[in-house]
Amino acid sequence: MPCKKCGPGAGENTFPYSRCVQFWPVASVGDNISAENSSWTFGGDVPKSFDAHVSKSVPLYAEGHEIIAKVSDYFVQDGSTIYDLGCSTGELLRKIGERHAGKDIRLIGVDRVEGMLEVARDKCKEDPRIQFECAELLEFEMQPADFVFAYYTVQFVRPAFRQDVINRIWKGLQWGGAFLMFEKVRGPDARFQDILTGLYNDYKLEQGYSSEEIIGKARSLKGVLEPFSTAGNIDLLHRAGFKDCMTIMRYLNFEGTLAIK
Repeated sequence: MPCKKCGPGAGENTFPYSRCVQFWPVASVGDNISAENSSWTFGGDVPKSFDAHVSKSVPLYAEGHEIIAKVSDYFVQDGSTIYDLGCSTGELLRKIGERHAGKDIRLIGVDRVEGMLEVARDKCKEDPRIQFECAELLEFEMQPADFVFAYYTVQFVRPAFRQDVINRIWKGLQWGGAFLMFEKVRGPDARFQDILTGLYNDYKLEQGYSSEEIIGKARSLKGVLEPFSTAGNIDLLHRAGFKDCMTIMRYLNFEGTLAIK
């Protein structure tokens, strides 16, 4: 079916209109955020609304923060370095700092979006142990670390470079250190994926998002968020060198994996 706006004979813009960026130029995805097809970004005005938006969009988002904070007790001690890769507004790093308030540690947040880091620096300004670096995950210089976490971050790294990111984390970890990776995951086949997609859409409706906002968000993430299956993520970890891995939290297609070096 040709695009209702472009019409037949419109060259490269002639494809099913549900995918046409001219028919759907910009869509609301909720929480005062708008995005174009296949063009989701964490820049622009997103940092201002990010915490509220992601807390509603990702099931058990705050509970995942709590799990990571509790797991950190087993790996963080005086002299430890902790990394938050894809730290966004610094909320999780701030909570880790509060949990280990009496320890002489370094907490480093890395993100590629300066607008997110502006919010993070302001949020964490009372804790001098916390520092932030604006960089790509394959470009910053990683110091030896005891505890590293990536909270729904690796899924936004292009698949061709994901193994390189996990390899860097393995090399940067001290022996006995831990990496916690939370990711949206695919179902093992189309039947399971249909079920997961339906249940997740129901969840977002229950959070107050409209059908149009849910569709707009899904379209904006096409080619931007490319989740692997659970098996695919475990394979990344194993190839990097992690032998000891386990699922530590899961709800629908949102999963946390703990890997120990």
